[in-house]
Amino acid sequence: MEKLDRYDLRILQALQHNAQISNQELAEHIGLSASPCSRRVKALEDAGYILKHVALLDRKKLGLTLTAYVLIGMDNHTPERFDNFQQQICQWSEVLECSLITGMDADYQLKVIVPDMEHYQKFLLEKLTRIDGVTSVRSSFVLNHVQLSTALPLSHLDL
Repeated sequence: MEKLDRYDLRILQALQHNAQISNQELAEHIGLSASPCSRRVKALEDAGYILKHVALLDRKKLGLTLTAYVLIGMDNHTPERFDNFQQQICQWSEVLECSLITGMDADYQLKVIVPDMEHYQKFLLEKLTRIDGVTSVRSSFVLNHVQLSTALPLSHLDL
């Protein structure tokens, strides 16, 4: 795909809000017939705009009530040190996001979700602080989720 048009943007927007929508419903929603709509969705997948379809789970119903944002400082800024850290972090299901950051007194920011403080302490002491090179860990805990979304903004692409 060379360039997205208004139908492509409408497809992406609709699928971000409900990936289970039927092709027929999607086609009606964006103003196309079913066959061209299906072809466009396939083209968007093939071009890498749609990475995968997932189910969003209710974290509270699953007993995952504690969200922490964790800033990590490293002792050495070498590719080997960073690679080792990233390989270990990517193995742990508690870590939903890991970003290499700049502009703070930290090298990484993690988003961690666990059932409670006891589980967080275990994660911190038995996993995170045992990674070679980790010199500082600063945790902030979410009191209330004001805005939670997985939908990416697409308004800058409007035609």
